[in-house]
Amino acid sequence: MTWVLEGAALLCLIYYGVIAVYAGVSTSFALFWPVTAAVLALLGLGVYINSHHPGRIPVWLSVSVGTFFGACFFIFVITEALIGWNALTAKGRAADYVIVLGARVRGTEPSNSLRLRLDRAIEYAEQYPNTVLVLSGGRGEGEEISEARAMYDYLRYNDVPAEKLLIEDQSSDTVENIAFSKTVIERQEYNKAQAAQAHLLDSYHARGEGDLLRIAILTSDYHLFRAKAIARKEGIIELTGVTARDDTVLALHMWVREAFAVLKDKFMGRM
Repeated sequence: MTWVLEGAALLCLIYYGVIAVYAGVSTSFALFWPVTAAVLALLGLGVYINSHHPGRIPVWLSVSVGTFFGACFFIFVITEALIGWNALTAKGRAADYVIVLGARVRGTEPSNSLRLRLDRAIEYAEQYPNTVLVLSGGRGEGEEISEARAMYDYLRYNDVPAEKLLIEDQSSDTVENIAFSKTVIERQEYNKAQAAQAHLLDSYHARGEGDLLRIAILTSDYHLFRAKAIARKEGIIELTGVTARDDTVLALHMWVREAFAVLKDKFMGRM
């Protein structure tokens, strides 16, 4: 058991080095890996002492530590299962609006994770040409422009019509992504109703309670479970999910980070 724990600690340190080289040491949640390595190394040391020097570690301490980490691991596995199941069962059905969630921008260029989401958005727009894409994401640290603007430029470069794009560039996290995008959609629907009324377009009718907007959330597969839960909390009823592939190098990191994000948002009542 000792060598398993020490080997796992070494792998965590190696992966942290990969993340630092590939995405930078400032990558969100990256310190999880060296911290986990330290915890695993300490557990390995404890197992070694307990096996070679029986009685040195009190039984109550061994049981408490084992119970604590066992419970944490169980909760982590259940959370990852929920995340994975939502990714696997995403329908990707037609929608009136698709909220495309932003990701990191490097200067003015989309990161690889964001580019994968945008490529999926292009595919979806080609499949459902009547859909309007709501590009959601503000300007974060180290970003010269907002994520929404970078997304808009990328999609326009790839010939997605401007009239099929709406921008929400004030949000700073997933909760704000959803809430602010919902406001953008409501404003767009209101403007359409006003324009129709002004021009006396009999063919247009305002949506009633029985004619709900169909809204989709487009994001990386690991992110869909939390995004949809937040959207339901925000009152979006007719909801579907569209998944994009992960960045291969960062996939493990993002899936692990997402489990903690789900637990945090659940604890804070945001989903």
